[in-house]
Amino acid sequence: MRVAVDAHAIGQRLTGNEVYVRNLLSRYGRLDPEAEFIAYVSSSKAHEWIPERFQQRRVSANPFFRLGWQMAARLREDLPDLIHVQYTAPLRCPVPIVVTVHDVSYLEHPEYFLSGRALQLRISTAKTLREAAKIVTVSEFSRQHIAKAFNIAPDSIRVTPLAAEKHFRPIQREAAMRKVTDRFGFIGPYILHVGDWHPRKNQIGLIRAFRELLAAHPKLPHKLVLAGKRTWFAPQVLEQIRLSGLKERIIQTDFVDDDILPALYNAADVFVFPSFYEGFGLPALEAMACGRPVVCSDSTSLPEVVDGAALLFDPHSVQEQMRAIGDILFDKELFHRMEKKSLQRAAFFDWKETARRTLDVYQEVAESRARVRRSKELVAR
Repeated sequence: MRVAVDAHAIGQRLTGNEVYVRNLLSRYGRLDPEAEFIAYVSSSKAHEWIPERFQQRRVSANPFFRLGWQMAARLREDLPDLIHVQYTAPLRCPVPIVVTVHDVSYLEHPEYFLSGRALQLRISTAKTLREAAKIVTVSEFSRQHIAKAFNIAPDSIRVTPLAAEKHFRPIQREAAMRKVTDRFGFIGPYILHVGDWHPRKNQIGLIRAFRELLAAHPKLPHKLVLAGKRTWFAPQVLEQIRLSGLKERIIQTDFVDDDILPALYNAADVFVFPSFYEGFGLPALEAMACGRPVVCSDSTSLPEVVDGAALLFDPHSVQEQMRAIGDILFDKELFHRMEKKSLQRAAFFDWKETARRTLDVYQEVAESRARVRRSKELVAR
């Protein structure tokens, strides 16, 4: 089997999409030592995450050039049995497509996107799904919503859940806090949120809940740490920080690299994930793998992922969010119980199993293509 993977996200700080393809590729070599893999990459740093025996082809970071012409040309040269993409396949793709669609938030909540981006995803993803040999997603929630949005039988969509990488694990909290202080310059207890600044991530609701928490408990020493890449939505978040009057208590780290992120999770007292919409919600799982108590919204895929191992709240209710955070901070018995539940739940997810399931999908597509070729050969005789 010869497999091509669109790995342009690696090294581009594309958060969930990058973590997904990076972890699959890193495990494929051990799971299937006989298969050939070709990774189409855009970053010069991509080789750090790709097994040495895999072939690498450079492609443009510009999606219009990469998808409109370049990758189709590469595929005609490399002749793989299939190409695995996320959301969007190359135009005039000459080989079978396996597509991963993490969610359909761009259809169900286009207000969370810049208008051009939502339109682009609507058109390109619909085309890719029509042409795909197999469709993969990351949660049962996403499977049901993709099926409904595109009138596809749910059973034809394969669910391969995400997982926390191995370096997300409990470490000694004082040591973690020293690393955090050395990198970011602040000390003391804190509440943590990880995620790009984006309307659906609900950082604005979290800032309001933090303000209410401090109003109710003026002696609370905690800071709020917002770790995540600033996007086009940054002005709205920054304005909310200004309005809160808590600029000195709200730490903004911007994008956090993997070398420090586990320490940032471990040193936090509580992790808060107030998203309005998630196809999976990987940061919540990463925090749980580090043994941190998690409070998160009760919307979309998150109840499925945390499965009783986190306190849930309505993301539209500042008061519910504030109470959930307070319950963790002030109830030590609950705090320690949720630490244990976090670790137990995170152990259910494994990137090796996700990669194995995805390889099974590739094998089905490759075998189907081989059968079609044999049939054509017989007819030609």
